[in-house]
Amino acid sequence: MNSMATNPPHALQFAMQVERFYAGLILAAKPGSDTEPSLGGRLLYAGQLGADARALLVAANIAGAASLAVSADAAAGKQAMRDGVIDFLVTSLDEALRILKNEMRKRTAVAVCVVQDSEADFARLLLERGVLPDLLPLRSAPAPEFAAFLSLGARPVVAIHPDSDQVILAWIVADAPAQWLPKLDTFAMDCLSSDPSDASARRWLRLSPRYLGRMSQGLRLLRCDENAAAGFQVQVERGEIVVPVEIQVMSGDRLQINNFAPRTR
Repeated sequence: MNSMATNPPHALQFAMQVERFYAGLILAAKPGSDTEPSLGGRLLYAGQLGADARALLVAANIAGAASLAVSADAAAGKQAMRDGVIDFLVTSLDEALRILKNEMRKRTAVAVCVVQDSEADFARLLLERGVLPDLLPLRSAPAPEFAAFLSLGARPVVAIHPDSDQVILAWIVADAPAQWLPKLDTFAMDCLSSDPSDASARRWLRLSPRYLGRMSQGLRLLRCDENAAAGFQVQVERGEIVVPVEIQVMSGDRLQINNFAPRTR
């Protein structure tokens, strides 16, 4: 069945936005000790905690970076903590730096948001304190402080859509997702090659469920080629899955949906 992919559900839409940011971030990563690319030890400054920054912070956690954001709205920061977007909500840069330095030294992912009224004042404070991020979101008209970060070597991060030979593969389970999604994830991992070109996809598949959390409950998605997507569907059809599974394959503005019903004995 084919249809236009115009209005994906909110959870899927958010996961796709995170995945596009992840694709942009991981370009700046280096291979880790387990051969997966990692941004461990790198600092992302996401700026104001808005909708795009939430997706960028989740993507940075998946990529292994330490992240910093600012918000004038403490309630929005608390909601971001409940959603798992950030790990810490603090009231001063000093508190944030203590956390960030500790986690960056261990090369582990962490996301910190500072409650402060003015994003511009906070960015100026970063410059005054010599806190220079490695990564920044790309802005069409960057503020002077962001332009200063870029001139000092920060790398702009762009959301990257799939190439023409790639698809977005999504699988959705409504019944007992905690039980059946891990099995489906294993099917997807088996369809990826051991080649270094698939290393970032393996990292995404391994860590995105943890950091997307309840914001994508019941669904997974993966950027892959058409052969991997086809192989995944074959494994689902042959596997011992006893709940219905919806599989979506998205390419450009085209959406193919296949529904797999559990086999009757």
